[in-house]
Amino acid sequence: MHQEFWLERWQQNQIGFHSESINPHLEQYWPALHIEAGSRVFVPLCGKSNDMLWLLAQNYRVIGVELSPLAVNAFFTENKVPATAGHKDNFEVWENDDLCIYCGDFFHLREDDLTGVDAVYDRASLVALPPEMRADYAGHMKRLLKTGTKILLVAFDYPQQEMDGPPFSVQCQEVETLYRDWCRIDLLHTEDILSKEPRFRERGLNRLQEQVYVLTVL
Repeated sequence: MHQEFWLERWQQNQIGFHSESINPHLEQYWPALHIEAGSRVFVPLCGKSNDMLWLLAQNYRVIGVELSPLAVNAFFTENKVPATAGHKDNFEVWENDDLCIYCGDFFHLREDDLTGVDAVYDRASLVALPPEMRADYAGHMKRLLKTGTKILLVAFDYPQQEMDGPPFSVQCQEVETLYRDWCRIDLLHTEDILSKEPRFRERGLNRLQEQVYVLTVL
């Protein structure tokens, strides 16, 4: 998706992808990563996700990246979190204690921007990208992360012809293709969630599976 697409979605408040509740997979499966409290966690394409609040409450230091300044401002304003804003390279950087959000293009991040990151939480990043962008996304993530970093990845699998993304369908075999050369891949959970997601049924889906992976950078 071009940057204008996401900027427009935030400008028009078309953010059905945002959830006010904490993602249950984060709460259930994060312990499987065995990440010590105090570690740095990276949340790509973070929007104004309240999942970042959960990670902070578990005593992690959180680094996010988000294209839309409206989303970043909304996160701090709606949660009444004070922040200081500055600039670093191509980013406006918003910071508060153990939280830092880079406002700008994910692909402009450099390895030193994620110094000390031990884990990644990807619930809405890979699935937000069309097929032609996903290899570049995974390749850039590979350049950013050190050996041993754990990634909690949540993906959807559905008949792509039945619905336009985002979120896009990312099947197990594509996860293998994108990550197998540089990560160990463990599938923790798969579930048919269509009965729980009326908005996707209304968009024409007949099947919707959700998968949860732990990837370990080799």
